[in-house]
Amino acid sequence: MNFKYKWKNGSVPSRDQAAREKYLLDADQFDNENDRNQAEEQARKRLGVPTRIPDDDLSILPHAAQQESGLDADEL
Repeated sequence: MNFKYKWKNGSVPSRDQAAREKYLLDADQFDNENDRNQAEEQARKRLGVPTRIPDDDLSILPHAAQQESGLDADEL
């Protein structure tokens, strides 16, 4: 069964590579971001890897709160 989109590097990625990569398909074949996102989801389903969610690009580590005292870290 053929897949109607071109893969990013010219060949089907491995499942491990597909799970790590943000985009699997060649960007030149899409007119807008919505079409690209739908095709990427289809490609992930075809490869059997989880689809991406908006939180995938966010850090899972907490960030330090900004200091409001006006002192630099060197002065503390």
